[in-house]
Amino acid sequence: MKKGEKRKQELLKIAYRLFVEKGYDNTSIDEIIAEAGIAKGTYYYYFPSKEATLEAVTDMMICEEVERAKAAIAGMSSIPEKMVAVIYSLRPDKEEESIANAVTAPENIILHEKLNKKLIAEAVPILSGIVREGVKQGVFNCEYIEERMRMILIMSSHMFDEGDYTENDVMVFIDTVEKTLGAKAGEMDFVKSLIKGGQRNE
Repeated sequence: MKKGEKRKQELLKIAYRLFVEKGYDNTSIDEIIAEAGIAKGTYYYYFPSKEATLEAVTDMMICEEVERAKAAIAGMSSIPEKMVAVIYSLRPDKEEESIANAVTAPENIILHEKLNKKLIAEAVPILSGIVREGVKQGVFNCEYIEERMRMILIMSSHMFDEGDYTENDVMVFIDTVEKTLGAKAGEMDFVKSLIKGGQRNE
């Protein structure tokens, strides 16, 4: 790794730690600079703004989540288990909640969309591979798998990111996923346990 890239990664790790410990809003650029022991100009050489730092930190988190997802499914044979493992791996950890909240804040909507597209682009190949295994095992029956997974992920992110959905929304989502992948009714019921933390209206 080149010296400049190494310094950038060090800054990212410091920013990530401070965002986790203090929250994104409560962390200043000056604090990151002080922790790193560098000149302000050096910091701005790598990151023109605090928002750019947030984007880079979140991008780093996504890369780590993708590697975690790949490792999690190694050796697993059950299709539902693999899908659950990937979905859980691609979620921020609880301690990263303040960073995730900063990304989803209204003032960062463009950044949120950009990072969401990246996450979907990274997740589609992993989940598509699992669906192909499911087709071979007779769990699913479909073609154009990448396109189907992309549509499912886009739909799920728009439905569940804000947490404002009903039990009926969840039922319809599962039914749609089953039909999209050509699965038997009830095959994807395990998804119910994955959709947590949001407000559920009756």
